[in-house]
Amino acid sequence: MLSELKVMFTRRRTWAMLAAIALIPILLAIAVALTAERLAPGEGPPFLDRVTQNGLFTGFTAMLMAMPLFLPLTISVVAGDTIAGEAGLGTLRYLLIAPVGRFRLLVVKYLGTLAFTVVGTLTLMIAGAIIGAILFPVGPVTLLSGDVIQIPEALGRMALVALYTTISMMGMLALGLFISTLTTIPVGAMTGVLVASGVSQILDNLPQLSWLHEWLFTHYWLDFADILRQPMELSSMGSNLILQLGYVAVFGSLAYGRFSTKDILS
Repeated sequence: MLSELKVMFTRRRTWAMLAAIALIPILLAIAVALTAERLAPGEGPPFLDRVTQNGLFTGFTAMLMAMPLFLPLTISVVAGDTIAGEAGLGTLRYLLIAPVGRFRLLVVKYLGTLAFTVVGTLTLMIAGAIIGAILFPVGPVTLLSGDVIQIPEALGRMALVALYTTISMMGMLALGLFISTLTTIPVGAMTGVLVASGVSQILDNLPQLSWLHEWLFTHYWLDFADILRQPMELSSMGSNLILQLGYVAVFGSLAYGRFSTKDILS
C-alpha cells in the first residue's frame, strides 16, 4: 500500500490535478472579489452570496460548483488508470509476478484512488479557506439554520464536508476500478466513468424516474449542506454511505470476477 501511495504522489500528473482542484476556489474567490456588484441573498449558486460576508464559505461554494463535473473528472482519471494504466504500460504482469494476489492488488489500487480523493477534497477546502481569508472577512460562521458557530467548529465542519465528498466518490471509484479491468486503454476507462457520472446525474433530475433516484450513486452528492445546520443533520451522510458501500460491493465483486479470470499479456 505504501508503495502504491508513493508511486501515485510522486507523479507529476497527480500534483497537476491537485493544483487544478486548488484553483477552483481560488478562481471563484478572485472572480467574486473583482465583481463590483454584490449578489442578493439566494442569488446565484448556493452559498455564493455568503462568500463576501465570510471567506470560509469560499470552500463550501467551490465544492458545490466542482461536484457535478470537475471533481468527478479528475477522480475519473485516477480511477480509470488503476488497472488499465498498468496494462497499457506493460507493467501489470510484473506486478502479478511478485507475491501479490489479484484480490490484494485490486484492494490496494482502490485504496490508492480513495487516498487521492481524500487529499483532493481536503485540498479544495483548505485552498478555499486560505484564499477566502485573504480576500474576505473571516469570523464566526452563520449556518443555514441561522445559528452562529465559532471558527474552530467551522473548520471542523469543513473537514466533515470533505469527508462527505470522499464518501460520495466511493461508488464511482469502484465503478472506475471495474471498467479499468475491461480495457488496456486508460482514456477509455476514464471516459466510461465520466459518462456514467453524467448519465446518473441526468437521471437524478428526471421527476419521472423518482423511484430510481435513491439508487443512483450521484443522488446524495450535494446533500452536504445538512452539515451546515444546527443541530447537524447526518442522516443523508448515513444514507449516502450505505448507498456507496453497496456500489463498492457490487462493482468490486464484478472487478474481481473479471480480473481473476483475465489473461495478463502485458
